[in-house]
Amino acid sequence: MEIIKVQKDQVIARKNGKVKYWYLIQEGSVIQKLGISELKLEKNAIIGILERDIFLCEYMAGEDTVLAAFSCENVDDLKNVLMGQEKIRHVFLRAAIEQRHQLLTLYSELYNKARQYHMFVGTVYNDYKTFCSKYKVEEENFYEMEHFKPLVMQHRAEAWEVDNSVSVARKYTQEYLQLMEKDDSLTVGAIMEAAAQMRRFTQGIGEMEAYLSYNKDILLSESGNDLFKRLFDAAIKMYAKKYDIEPVSKEINMIVKIAKKLNIYKERLIIRRFNEYNNYEFDNETASGENGVRKEIDILAEDCLGDILEYAGYASEEAEEICKLMEEYRDMPEGEASGKEAFALRKKLTNIFYDIYYKVFIRAVKDESTLTPVLEMFLNFGFMDVSFVGEEHAQALYHLTAHLDICHSENIYTIYEWLKCIYNGQKEPSKNEFDLDYPAYLVQQRKEGRITDKQIEEFKQDNEKKVEFEIQNMFASVNKITYGRISSFCPILNKNDLLNSIEKMLVTAEKIENSMNEIRKVDYSVFYREVVFSDAARGINCEWIMKEVIPDIILMPNAGTRVTMWQETSGVKRDTPGRIMFPIFTALDIDEFMLDAIGCFRWEMCRRIQGVHWNDIREKSLTSEYCDYLQFYRKNHELSAETKEKVKNMLARAQNKYRGVFVKDYINWVKYESKGSFRLNKVSRDILIKYCPFAKALRKELKLNPVYQNAIERFDLETTKKLQRYNSVYDKYKKAGGEITPDLKENLLFYQM
Repeated sequence: MEIIKVQKDQVIARKNGKVKYWYLIQEGSVIQKLGISELKLEKNAIIGILERDIFLCEYMAGEDTVLAAFSCENVDDLKNVLMGQEKIRHVFLRAAIEQRHQLLTLYSELYNKARQYHMFVGTVYNDYKTFCSKYKVEEENFYEMEHFKPLVMQHRAEAWEVDNSVSVARKYTQEYLQLMEKDDSLTVGAIMEAAAQMRRFTQGIGEMEAYLSYNKDILLSESGNDLFKRLFDAAIKMYAKKYDIEPVSKEINMIVKIAKKLNIYKERLIIRRFNEYNNYEFDNETASGENGVRKEIDILAEDCLGDILEYAGYASEEAEEICKLMEEYRDMPEGEASGKEAFALRKKLTNIFYDIYYKVFIRAVKDESTLTPVLEMFLNFGFMDVSFVGEEHAQALYHLTAHLDICHSENIYTIYEWLKCIYNGQKEPSKNEFDLDYPAYLVQQRKEGRITDKQIEEFKQDNEKKVEFEIQNMFASVNKITYGRISSFCPILNKNDLLNSIEKMLVTAEKIENSMNEIRKVDYSVFYREVVFSDAARGINCEWIMKEVIPDIILMPNAGTRVTMWQETSGVKRDTPGRIMFPIFTALDIDEFMLDAIGCFRWEMCRRIQGVHWNDIREKSLTSEYCDYLQFYRKNHELSAETKEKVKNMLARAQNKYRGVFVKDYINWVKYESKGSFRLNKVSRDILIKYCPFAKALRKELKLNPVYQNAIERFDLETTKKLQRYNSVYDKYKKAGGEITPDLKENLLFYQM
């Protein structure tokens, strides 16, 4: 147990971070952020009790707080913490009961809100249609309502779980505690059962928050494209026809009442919209029917391509020429799509597309108030016109622009958000297809006589030039790669590539994070790398420690069939994030995509660290040992004749590229070998156990199997030696007056995983 003091607003654990400790709150309070919702955890509550492997929530100190940290990654750790500790056992068990009940209370509130919201919106919409019919008022189309469905949950709390929690928490707490504290097994079982339930309830809360957040604009929105506006417009038209508008006013008052009760809207939005209606001068014939809000665009009636070209600043003649080329491409018969003329046309349009993109982006990023949904569709999805994607997909894309936050998180970006980061100086441009970063590219340009020494220094600070480099190089190359069919690639989003609904094909941040976290639970060290720590004044000149660096994920604007690991790091330093690119729409399995990308990342990261020795067996590493194994498999006495034939076939399928063979083995390693289902041969298995080890809990299970036993025991022994060495180094460092920083703690915990 370690006592930790944290200051108000200090983050204790981040969402998607690895669970290494459980933290018992001894003084103060902690805010548990589940998304939109928050819970306050007070004295004797436990941070991490509901999680397993990965934190599902973010925890922040609500005030100056004192925590007791327990190493508690699995059941065995929990047993060790509780063994013979009656007071601790009581505290942990009570925390499990009370925090489960706290989560269930929030779960129930959100569940009722979601049900109430769906029923109320349906009622309001039906009332609106009734008003329009009864008073002969033109009904406005509302695409969102056609696709508005009740909440369907994957992670549900059963009624009996709610009843059980209420009974235990409110009526029989003492009796329950007395019974469960009689035996360590009962205590551990009760805590782990409550923890498993809390995980499911937390995931369910996430689903309900996402449902309400995604659909709340249907009733009331900042843009004004909502049911409130439709009722408002109906009232204006009814009044013009001398009808009594009191029924509509009652409906609007009810919307305001329910909106406040739901607590999912900003109060200022409710007040502003209600005041617009209350203060509207119905007697003033010149009063605007727009209610002071933006009028919804009828995407099907828009000249989207014309609007994009106009925004990009093209002259009318040039825009007309581009439109003709676009029409020629759109109307091309399928039978001619693979011909030379079609290829030349696609190439020409591809160059035009990126020129348009750069011009639109530069104007948009300087004044985002000028962005329209059509421009957002272009910048994020590669959309150019309704005629290319079809009416249904165009409507869905238009609706999606209001919810693009679901494709963005701390490490996940749409291409537009990514380019904004480069423009704002938050990120550096990616390498080009020749593996040159931006400074190296400028040096090459100078060598070729294209720019001067003075221009190099100017361009290094020119963020517009950096964006231009990123669009012409990474964006243009990766967009084609992630699309998957290079010979028929065109960056304009096309209905032929949208094989399913937009909603089902959309690659969201949640899907990516879930997929990545599942791999991290198996291959715990995948994103860790060695970095240097030094403090010469206290006796440490150069100590290599392990640090986890999560890669950046960039969503390319296409409907594609491939993923690519573009860079293993962002720059020269090892502790910069890699870059993995996904298509923003896909009909394929994201988990398979992620496994493939991370397999490539594993290989390329090792190559980068090893440098010129990456395939030199004298320098032991993942790549050198794999290269040695594949190069000399025919002479390997540990492989049978049948296995050697399989290796030969694997090499043939991978076109004799060793990385390709490793990636296939890595996928089988994570998907099957981690579950004890054999897919690899002895040699490849031993290499992967050494360099891509399973998490401790999996190693413990697999060690019982003779196939894994020796290799895992060997790995565990080496890890124990390293841990002992670091403990010794840390002890000396602390005696010399050094402070164990979070990075040093993370390194120590790495060798305990």
